[in-house]
Amino acid sequence: MERLQYSAVELAKAIKEGKTTAVEAMQAVLERIERFESEYHCYVTIDKEGALARAGQVQREIEAGSCTGKLAGVPVAIKDNICTEGMLTTCSSRILSDFIPTYSAKVVEELEKAGAVIIGKTNMDEFAMGSTTETSAYGVTRNPADPEHVPGGSSGGSAAAVAAGECFFALGSDTGGSIRQPASYCGVVGMKPTYGTVSRYGLIAYGSSLDQIGPITRNVEDCAAVLEVLAVKDEKDSTSIGREDTDFSEALINDVSGMKIGIPRDYFTEGVDPQVKEAVLGAAKVLESKGAVIEEFDLPLVDYAIPTYYTIAAAEASSNLERFDGIKYGYRTEQFEGLHNMYKKTRSEGFGAEVKRRIMLGSFVLSSGYYDAYYLKALRVKAMIKKAFDEAFARYDLILGPVAPTTAPRLGESLQDPLKMYLSDIYTIAVNLAGLPAISVPCGKDDKGLPIGLHLIADCFEEKKLLRAAFTYEQSAGKGERL
Repeated sequence: MERLQYSAVELAKAIKEGKTTAVEAMQAVLERIERFESEYHCYVTIDKEGALARAGQVQREIEAGSCTGKLAGVPVAIKDNICTEGMLTTCSSRILSDFIPTYSAKVVEELEKAGAVIIGKTNMDEFAMGSTTETSAYGVTRNPADPEHVPGGSSGGSAAAVAAGECFFALGSDTGGSIRQPASYCGVVGMKPTYGTVSRYGLIAYGSSLDQIGPITRNVEDCAAVLEVLAVKDEKDSTSIGREDTDFSEALINDVSGMKIGIPRDYFTEGVDPQVKEAVLGAAKVLESKGAVIEEFDLPLVDYAIPTYYTIAAAEASSNLERFDGIKYGYRTEQFEGLHNMYKKTRSEGFGAEVKRRIMLGSFVLSSGYYDAYYLKALRVKAMIKKAFDEAFARYDLILGPVAPTTAPRLGESLQDPLKMYLSDIYTIAVNLAGLPAISVPCGKDDKGLPIGLHLIADCFEEKKLLRAAFTYEQSAGKGERL
């Protein structure tokens, strides 16, 4: 088998068995990047020398028997809002164009402990604000399924890199669907774990109560293996949860007998592309044939999810991004008169249009005259959304629906109408508001050959149910195309 055709788990096994080496795997990936990166632009930073040196070190440790992790020797890409010690971390923003962290995020430390080898940092929407990876200060990323279309966002670089074979798996962050939506658009697997399962230490914050790091992989088995590495308690993150049930690979059973799956009628009203609807309901039939009980039900409050999310996320963003002022680190304007003028010019020049829009929206909803009318009301609706999910999970093991209403739009379409771009997140954002786990699994293509994603949602800490259903569907529907 050609090296690039291995999944992450298969590659680690092949390296362990001496069929290939970590260095050969990294060389194969770097050759692939050299061949396709000019077309897809998945990366902001590629550390070729460092990656090869680290691969050599890991290979020696594997041969010595001191590195036995499930991902030992496997090349990985990291989203550019996750800190990597000594490696440029920009959030795809001009304001962090020269920021080199002095520490690594907890997830990076855990991956390196497991023997994974970092290739570089992937392109993203600036500060994770966007759904298309077109708001990056370093240019757009293109969808490997069709380079005239977006890869989704904000983790579009990570999803495109996995789909293009420019890494074996990648990390993304998900604030309102930013792992699952690009995974759907690019035809790969993407998972957002339960809030608190994966440490946020070292993740440059967008919306702290919503952000969660998760894996983007070629298949469900890889997703389970990566999640096992990431799901550790972290004393540096006050929201981190110490879980005992992190042996996720044991959930990979090709059977969903007796599992009750609910399909919200609200997810299939106007606005859903007929081909997306057909593919997703077809996937439901596959799960039904494997023993699941499928029922339609009403999940209210879907219409309120978008205004609630953008009110809360923008409020948190305006607070989190206050630190980028040109004083402590990052970009500083060259010519200014006095401190306040320096703040103003630095932020005006350093932030892009979408980031400025959300900072202004967040500052507005937090201002004294509007705090009660908007922000507090959004928090109340957030609690109502969580209650609606609690009631649904009292009846069902999983909720099934589309990841996005359409397949990937053409480049340039979404930025012309920001509200339309926000509406593309309608099925994913409620998951973050409620802190739930969810996964996107490829379930077909439209007539243009663009991938469609199946969205499965579970109750808090029920990742094993998600992985079991996703694995069962994947095994029954076929694992998808090899490179």
